[in-house]
Amino acid sequence: MLLRYLFILLIIIPLKAFALIEVDITRGNLNPLPVAVSPLSIDNESKENFKKILKKEDLGSEISMVVENNLRQSGLFNPLDKNAFLQEPDVANLKPRFEDWNLIKAQALVTGKVTFLDEKLRVEFRLWDVLAGKEMMALAFTTVPSNWRRVGHIITDKVYERLTGEKGYFDTRIIYVSEEGPKTKRIKKLAIMDQDGFNNKYLTLGNELVLTPRFSPTNQMVTYLSYFRNLPRVYLLDIETGMQEVVGDFPGMTFAPRFSPDGKKIIMSFAKDGNSDIYTMDLENRIVERITNHPSIDTSPSYSPDGKRITFNSDRSGYQQIYVMNSNGKNVKRISFGNGLYGTPVWSPRGDLIAFTKLHKGKFYIGVMRTDGTGERLLTENFYQEAPSWSPNGRVLIFYRETKTNSKGEGFSAKLWSIDLTGYNEKMVETETDASDPSWSSLLSN
Repeated sequence: MLLRYLFILLIIIPLKAFALIEVDITRGNLNPLPVAVSPLSIDNESKENFKKILKKEDLGSEISMVVENNLRQSGLFNPLDKNAFLQEPDVANLKPRFEDWNLIKAQALVTGKVTFLDEKLRVEFRLWDVLAGKEMMALAFTTVPSNWRRVGHIITDKVYERLTGEKGYFDTRIIYVSEEGPKTKRIKKLAIMDQDGFNNKYLTLGNELVLTPRFSPTNQMVTYLSYFRNLPRVYLLDIETGMQEVVGDFPGMTFAPRFSPDGKKIIMSFAKDGNSDIYTMDLENRIVERITNHPSIDTSPSYSPDGKRITFNSDRSGYQQIYVMNSNGKNVKRISFGNGLYGTPVWSPRGDLIAFTKLHKGKFYIGVMRTDGTGERLLTENFYQEAPSWSPNGRVLIFYRETKTNSKGEGFSAKLWSIDLTGYNEKMVETETDASDPSWSSLLSN
C-alpha cells in the first residue's frame, strides 16, 4: 500500500545537447564514473520533525547515503569521499561552483533538499553535469516520511537512467527463502527485502517447507511452493495486501511455477503418469493445459518477455540440456551444446539472453547465452551455485551459492550473490540469515 503514497510532482528537465557525461555500461567497474553525491540540505525545523518521527539525526544525509551506496554497488560509478567536498549542501543545490567539483575530479554531481511539509516528506534533487557546467535533471517527490529509503532508490534509478541510457533497478525488492539450522534440518521461511538488503520481512512462520518463490513481472504478486502435509501445494501471495490463496495441489512438483509476461498464467512442470511434462494454468478460470508430451524429463520452464516462446530443461538428448519451443509446445529446439549439464534457464527481461546454471567437472557456473544458444559466456564459478534471477533492466543477475562442509558436516552456509553481465562486479548480498532461491521484482515505481 505504500506505493500509492508516492507522487512525482516535477517533470524531468531535458538534458542539453552539449552535456559530456557518458557511462559505458558494457565494461562494468573497469572505468567507474567519478560522481559526487552531496548530502541533501535540510532546514533545522524539518530536521527536528523527522528526528521525532524517524529517529534519524539528519534525513538529508541518510537519503544521500542510500543513493551513494546504490551507485557504488552497481560497479558503474565511483562516489567520491564527502570529506573532499568544498561546497556546503544548501549552496551546492542552488548553484554549484563547478570549478570546485572539477578540482576533486567529479564528473557528475547530485544535490538536493529535504523538507517537512504538511506532515509529508518532500525531497527535491538535481543532477549536474560538472564537465559541461549544466543541470541535467530536476525532480521532486512527496511521500509519507517512512518511505524515505524508497525515495533514495528512485533518485538512484533516475540518475542511473540519465547517465547510462537504460532504466535502473534500485527501487525493487527481492523475495527469497530464509534458511536457519543444520543442513539436514533446515527451517525455511519466505522472506522479502529491498534490493540493498534493508527492510527485511518474514512472510511465513517456518512451520512448513517453502521453495522457489517467483515474482510476477507485472505487479507485486508472488507464487511459491509449500509442502502441506508432505504434499506440494502452489500458492499465490499479494505482497501489498498480504492476501494469499492456494492455486492447487500438484503431486510430483518440485519447483514453483513462473508467471507469464502478462501475469495471467503460470507455467510449471510436474510428474504425472510417471513422466514430467510442462503445463500452464490460466489464473482466472484455473484451467490446466498440458503443452509437452515426451518421455524425457522437462523442467524449469520460463517464458520469453513477449510470451511467444518458452525455454526449459530436458534430458531428451540423454543428458540435461536447454531447449526452446513455441508457447503452444511446438517446434522444440535444443540450444545448449557445450560440455556439462545445463539447468534453471530463465529469459532476460530484455529478451536478448537466457541465463542458466551449468555443472561441468564438479563445478557450478552461472552463465548467459543468446536465445539461439550462441555466444555462451560463463560469468562465475564455485563449488555450488544456481537459480539465477534477472534484475528488471536485464543487466544484473542474483543467485545463491552454498559453501562446502568439512568432514564433520560443519561450515555449511547459503548466501545470495549478484553479478552483472560483464562478469566483473560480483558481490554478496547481505541477509539476516542464510538464503536461497532469490527472485527479483519489477520496478515498484512503474
